[in-house]
Amino acid sequence: MAGKKGERNIEGMKKRRKGGQAQPLDDGFDRSSPDTLASLIDQWQARLGERNYSERTLEAHKWALKTFLTWSQERDLTSPQQITKPILESFQGWLFRYRKPNGQPLAIGTQRARLGALQRFFAHLCKTNHLPANPAADLELPRKQARSLPKGLSKEELAALMNLPDIRDPLGIRDRAILETLYATGARRSELTNLDLNDLDPSGKTLLIRKGKGGKDRLLPIGKTALDWLKKYLEKTRPRLLMEASEPALFLSGYGERLSSGYLGNWVAKTIKAAGIEKPGSCHLLRHSCATHMHENGADIRVIQQLLGHARLDTTSIYTAVAITHLKEVYQRTHPAAKEGAEG
Repeated sequence: MAGKKGERNIEGMKKRRKGGQAQPLDDGFDRSSPDTLASLIDQWQARLGERNYSERTLEAHKWALKTFLTWSQERDLTSPQQITKPILESFQGWLFRYRKPNGQPLAIGTQRARLGALQRFFAHLCKTNHLPANPAADLELPRKQARSLPKGLSKEELAALMNLPDIRDPLGIRDRAILETLYATGARRSELTNLDLNDLDPSGKTLLIRKGKGGKDRLLPIGKTALDWLKKYLEKTRPRLLMEASEPALFLSGYGERLSSGYLGNWVAKTIKAAGIEKPGSCHLLRHSCATHMHENGADIRVIQQLLGHARLDTTSIYTAVAITHLKEVYQRTHPAAKEGAEG
C-alpha cells in the first residue's frame, strides 16, 4: 500500500463501483422487456437505492443476483414465472457444489447471503403483483456454522504490525495512521474508507461514523496514539496526496482520491502476513482485537456493543466468551489450586 504500483488498481475498481450505481447494461442478460428477470432485478436494485440502502448492501445484492442471473440464463430461464421452488433448490445445490478458482467452496455465510437476496427479490415481485406466490418463501437455507471465537492480536503481534509501515515515507505515515485508527476505534473497513475530513474532531478526540451498518451514525472516542498518528498524516502526508481541494475523504490514495474498501482489506491482510502473524483476518482482526482487549480490561459488554455499532447485544456477547477464555488462562497460570499436584 505504501507503493504507488499497488495503488494503481484503485482507479479501475472505482470505475467499476462508482457509488454502488448500476454498471452499464452490457452484461448480456435478457432485457428484451420490462418483465424479464434481469429488468426486474434492475428495477429492484434502483428501488433499494432510492430507499437509502448502503453501498455495501447494494453491492452484496448485485453480486448475489448476478450469480443467479448467470446460472438461470444458461438454462434459458429469463422470466420470473419460470422460477419454481425446485429450480431454486437446484440453484442452491449448484452453490453448494461450486468451487472458487483456488478450489475452495463458497462459505456457508456466502451461500446464505445469496439465497437470502433471492428470497427478498421474489418477495418484492409478489408485493408488486408480478408473481402470485413467492417460490423462495419456503426455501431452507444452509444451517449457520457454529460461531468460532474471534482471535485477537497479542501485544507483541500488535507492535509488530504497527511498526511495519515505513514512516520515513509519507505513505507509510498514512498506513500507520490507518492501522492505529482501525485498532483504536474498532471501525469496519467500509466505515474507515467512508470517513471525511470533517468527521475527525481532534480537539474533542472523537470520530464520526456516518451511515455505518444499518445506515446508522455513531460517534466514537479515539485514543491518543491513533490521534497523534492522524495528526502526523494530516500535517505531512495528506497535503502531498491531495489533488483536488474539494476532495473530502480523510484517507487518500496515492492518486489523491478516496481509498477503496476492497483494496484496504487486501492490503491489511497482506500487512498482517508480512508482520509474521499467522492468524487469519484483515481489518476485522483489528476490530476483534479492539473489542477483546477492552472487555478483558473491564469494559462493559454494552459499551462494546455501542462502540462496534452492533444492533443486537447477542452479536457482541461473543466477547464475553473470549474474556472467559482469557480468565481461564490467567487462572490456570496463577491460582495455586489450579496447578497440577495441588493438595486437596
